[in-house]
Amino acid sequence: MKTFKLISLDVLEDRKEDIQQKNIPLLDGLIINREDEKNQWMLEAYLDHSYKPYFDELSDKKDKLMLQAKITKPSNQPATFVATIVEVNDLENKHMNVLFIGTLVDLQRDQIEKTLQALIEEGYQGDELLDAFKDRM
Repeated sequence: MKTFKLISLDVLEDRKEDIQQKNIPLLDGLIINREDEKNQWMLEAYLDHSYKPYFDELSDKKDKLMLQAKITKPSNQPATFVATIVEVNDLENKHMNVLFIGTLVDLQRDQIEKTLQALIEEGYQGDELLDAFKDRM
């Protein structure tokens, strides 16, 4: 297992055919690559207790969540996860933590595959395909 610092956390909410990003201000956080056969990650968000009703409601729904997390430093690109809430815990001093387990979504790979597929459907092949791919990327 590898452990990293969780720098920021956003919950991507599906609202009337639109995705809205809800920033969750962290007091602290960890993210662990479990390196298991399911390629699962564990995220722990340490928060102000005022977020308890929000996460209790999400936990009660038992739905999968889309999360965006910055790992290690603020300048890193956010990683996207499909996750579920494992636990919501009350802690001392008006704090709480939320534990998530999820899998990393490779959005960059997905975008590359879509671009390549579109070029192939447009009839590009060989060196022309490579040139057109470089132009679009």
